[in-house]
Amino acid sequence: MRILIGAAVAALLAAPASAGWFVNYENAGVQNTTAGFTTSGVETFEGQTVGSAANFVTDFGTGGAIVATYSGGRIDNANQYGSAQGSGKHVVTFSNMAPIDINFTTTLPEGLTYFGYWLSALDGGNRLEFYNGATLLASVTPGSVTGDIGACPTSYCGNPNPPFLGQNGGEPYAFLNVYFTGGDTYDRIRIYQVGGGGYESDNHTVGYYTSIGGVPEPATWAMLITGFGLVGMAARRRKGVAVHALA
Repeated sequence: MRILIGAAVAALLAAPASAGWFVNYENAGVQNTTAGFTTSGVETFEGQTVGSAANFVTDFGTGGAIVATYSGGRIDNANQYGSAQGSGKHVVTFSNMAPIDINFTTTLPEGLTYFGYWLSALDGGNRLEFYNGATLLASVTPGSVTGDIGACPTSYCGNPNPPFLGQNGGEPYAFLNVYFTGGDTYDRIRIYQVGGGGYESDNHTVGYYTSIGGVPEPATWAMLITGFGLVGMAARRRKGVAVHALA
């Protein structure tokens, strides 16, 4: 269920109070972001050759505003483990395969503050890291995902797409939104696998975000509640000052 929020709460969501990063998730079965952007683009891997390494350059359909060089991994056809909407292609890597490295350049003066992707068949070996130069900014682990959407069985578990509907019911499928705040920006992403299984993903979405999509994670709700309290306190204080001034 989409939760509607007022302007004050939207402002809090659009500008998280502390620097760093956070993750939230679209509703179960949603395979693209609902966030808002000044500039954004999506790589769907449809132009790549199945069975080959993911070695290519893309501008995500932005006309050159955001450009990335991909290397490593492999392009696969849709199967029970990967591909948004159950069709087309996706990218995957395994522990015995080179990580998927994505190096970015952009003409956006703000830099890149958002990355979203269709994460399918999440398993315990999936790893996602964000860098600015040599500095590790964020690491998204399976525990951080299942800690919010829950371990299976939940509404996120199993492939939601025909012709694979319900298959692989022991693993979550979700669209992840990763947001950077407080001036942090990334210029490199690494996707890799530890141990058995594979790391499948699709609909890689990049950009500079202006509003937040998905269902807020618990930490975001805590921030919102705090925001409501601060707004209420400010209103009471303003009222108190006004009464005092009239006395």
